[in-house]
Amino acid sequence: MKIGNPADTPVALAQANGSAATADAAKTHGTAPGSAASAPDASAKVELSSTAATLLSTGASAEFDADKVARISKAIEDGSFKVNPEVIADKLIANAQELLSQKQR
Repeated sequence: MKIGNPADTPVALAQANGSAATADAAKTHGTAPGSAASAPDASAKVELSSTAATLLSTGASAEFDADKVARISKAIEDGSFKVNPEVIADKLIANAQELLSQKQR
C-alpha cells in the first residue's frame, strides 16, 4: 500500500497459495491432494464484510513503477534514503480519516 493512496486490491490467498492450501486441507481431512475429496465444494459461498467490499470497490489500479522502486532501493543501499516521520504521520492520519468518512456514508 502506498501511503497517501487508497489500498490496493488484495490478492486472493487461494490463487497465490493454491497448492499449499490444497495440501493443508488434505492433511486436515486425511485425503490426498488432487483427489475428489479435496476439491472445493461447488455450493460454497463467501460473504465479504462491508470493509472488504469498500476496499474492493475503490477501483485502485495495480500500477507498478519499477523505476521508482529501483531508485528507492538504490537510495536505501547507499544510505541516502531519508525518512520524514511527520509526512508519514500526516498521510496515515489522512488515510484513516478517509476510511472513516467512507464507513460513515
